[in-house]
Amino acid sequence: MFGSLWRRWQDSREAAAVRRRAIPDDLWKRTLVRFPFLRWRSADDQLELRRLTSLFLDRKEFSAAGDLHLSNAIVVSIAAQAVLPVLKLGLARYDGFVGIVVHPDQVVARRNVQGDDGLVHEYDETLAGEAVQGGPVMLSWRDVREAGRPGALGYNVVVHEFAHVLDLADGLSDGVPLLPARLSRAAWLGVLEPQFDAFVKRVEADEETALDPYGASGIDEFFAVASESFFVDPHGLAAEHDALYALLERFYSQDPRAFAPAIR
Repeated sequence: MFGSLWRRWQDSREAAAVRRRAIPDDLWKRTLVRFPFLRWRSADDQLELRRLTSLFLDRKEFSAAGDLHLSNAIVVSIAAQAVLPVLKLGLARYDGFVGIVVHPDQVVARRNVQGDDGLVHEYDETLAGEAVQGGPVMLSWRDVREAGRPGALGYNVVVHEFAHVLDLADGLSDGVPLLPARLSRAAWLGVLEPQFDAFVKRVEADEETALDPYGASGIDEFFAVASESFFVDPHGLAAEHDALYALLERFYSQDPRAFAPAIR
């Protein structure tokens, strides 16, 4: 009885939020045109993507940095891509943060790292995006736009950073998100680790890879890079990492390969 009342209250609350953050038809159509990997999806998936995009916009706070003006097109573009990984997992996966900061271009961040010699070394890192525990998520609008352009095969900074959000849910950036009961940590790492090790060897050998070589910098980045490819270049990922594709399919409860055109 209580559970039924709770679900009705939750449904009513979400319906109100969707009305509050309704996305105009023309804006949604332009978003699908701009980002083809959203347009590939079935009619049912697109309806759910649109609903979750409205809910995401209602729950998150966007802010602009520099001289960027936040338009409806910008926030809807980011939100629609951000909810793609949680299409079947649920938006509650993103409850651990609120803020999203959008920069007009990439950002140079000063880093401090203690080396094996015990000394602290400083260096500059150029970032297209960044996700930290508890937020905010930082994104470069120039890189967000790149995801929809021809030639940007497998690249998607929004999916990449929100894969990090999923990974960080347990407080650790280790390539292991909160897994469903049907998928144990041992089973996850039993696929992810050997796939990562093999990928690192290919990158070190200067082989051409379907995945961004940046994924070789750590297993957490490998998970994020693989997630990008899973959603925007599923055929490319499956061709080189069939076991990894199957693992991500189990985790995300999605099979983008079923919708994506074989363009490779």
